Amino acid sequence: MNISVVIPLLNEQESLPELCKWIEKVMQSHNFSYEILFVDDGSTDQSWNTILQLSKTNSNIKGIKFLRNYGKSQGLHAGFAQAQGDVVITMDADLQDSPDEIPDLYNMVMNQGYDLVSGWKKKRYDSVVAKNLPSKLFNWAARKISGVKLNDFNCGLKAYKNIVIKNIEVSGEMHRYIPVLAKNAGFSKIGEKVVIHQARKYGSSKFGMDRFVNGFLDLITIWFISKFGKRPMHFFGLLGTMMFVIGFGLALYLGIDKLFIHTKARLITERPQFYIALTSMIIGTQLFLAGFLGEIILRTKNNEERYKISEKI
Repeated sequence: MNISVVIPLLNEQESLPELCKWIEKVMQSHNFSYEILFVDDGSTDQSWNTILQLSKTNSNIKGIKFLRNYGKSQGLHAGFAQAQGDVVITMDADLQDSPDEIPDLYNMVMNQGYDLVSGWKKKRYDSVVAKNLPSKLFNWAARKISGVKLNDFNCGLKAYKNIVIKNIEVSGEMHRYIPVLAKNAGFSKIGEKVVIHQARKYGSSKFGMDRFVNGFLDLITIWFISKFGKRPMHFFGLLGTMMFVIGFGLALYLGIDKLFIHTKARLITERPQFYIALTSMIIGTQLFLAGFLGEIILRTKNNEERYKISEKI
């Protein structure tokens, strides 16, 4: 199979028939073998019934329905697990991503050797204050911290080699950072393509300003995980050891000073340095234990599913 199109969605019943016809037209005109994987992330409208009807008219259309809303990352994770195409395309279901971009994205992956190609919505039709400016600030910070030189981390239109999506774990709200996850997994050929961005035709956006705050927090998380996720003791253990040594050294100095130098001075417990030393040793011990527990958790964790599926097509 040439292409798998993975589309997570939430309450997009109006756009689904038009989106399917558009994708079908592109696939047929280029003679691609394909599948369309819709992941219904707990929609409360008729999205799932629409997917059921569409699948009856086109056997290439498949669907996964979550019991409730788990988030876009979980939707992508479920879609990636089922995807069979040589190239996996992700896009949003709101018709703001153009299926006409699929052939060029496919060509960049299959013929130009890219592991991953991310879309760049250079010209956007979103609100300047609510989305465009925060998005530019967010993308600037993401480039600086992650080292991945992309202009638009938030674009849902991306193309991957199948081997890429089978070797990364998308969890939490990490869908914005799939290129960073891919880089950390060893896939270094990451490209970018300017894509058409269209104004929303139906419904309203499901994302608010809080996604940018969460995005920055997730960026810090993914930076830490990429550096120390497999070796937490290297971070917490080193920091804890340093804190303990500083505290112990200060306590030793106070003891020697009281016993041999200023024997008639005030009691050690009356000096603020004593409590600084004691606090440093306690914090150092706690940090060391945090690293030790992190190592144990890494070795004993199970791979429990992060979402529940109620139905599949």
